[in-house]
Amino acid sequence: MSAGAPQEKAIHIKINVKSAKRYGIIAAAIVAVLAAGFLAKGLFIAAMVDGSPVSRLAVISELEKVSGKQALDSLITKKLVDAAAAKKGIAVSADEISAEIKKISDQLVSQGQTLAAALAGAGMIQADLEKQILSQKKMEKLVADKISVTAEEVAQYIKDYKVPVTKGQEVEMNSQIQDQLRQQKLSDASGALIESLRSAAKIWYWVSYGK
Repeated sequence: MSAGAPQEKAIHIKINVKSAKRYGIIAAAIVAVLAAGFLAKGLFIAAMVDGSPVSRLAVISELEKVSGKQALDSLITKKLVDAAAAKKGIAVSADEISAEIKKISDQLVSQGQTLAAALAGAGMIQADLEKQILSQKKMEKLVADKISVTAEEVAQYIKDYKVPVTKGQEVEMNSQIQDQLRQQKLSDASGALIESLRSAAKIWYWVSYGK
């Protein structure tokens, strides 16, 4: 054996160590990429059917066909209402939203339901409800001067529709009718405001969903 053999062996070992480290780093990188892909699979794949993927893009495409126009119109309306509310300095506090959620929750409890169950049944979470209430409250404040209901209007409604009022329940009945009339006025005023905002806005559509 030559004198250089131990040195060659040492060099060979060093090369192997370097190679092992290099391959180790590559392997770790591959594992990291695969792990990231697994954790992020929900971003691209909605489901697997017997090993065949159903992409989220396919789901979104189907949803757009079914309700794309409605969803887009809803988002446009929200932007217009938000802008109109901001222009008038209208804000909705967290307390107002909490109070409305409590009111809804109390109504559901009186009917033998819970807010959590109602939200789950509608495919919603509380954050979704809070967003809806926020938009609703902004709209109510924008048309506040058009949705007040007077005692005379309640009396006229009872007279016109011959509403039977049980003795002792006059206050409750009047309150129910007042709320009903207010909701109708809110619906009419909201529709008129949205139509006005859309007419005044410059809206360009880059996607057509048909009718």
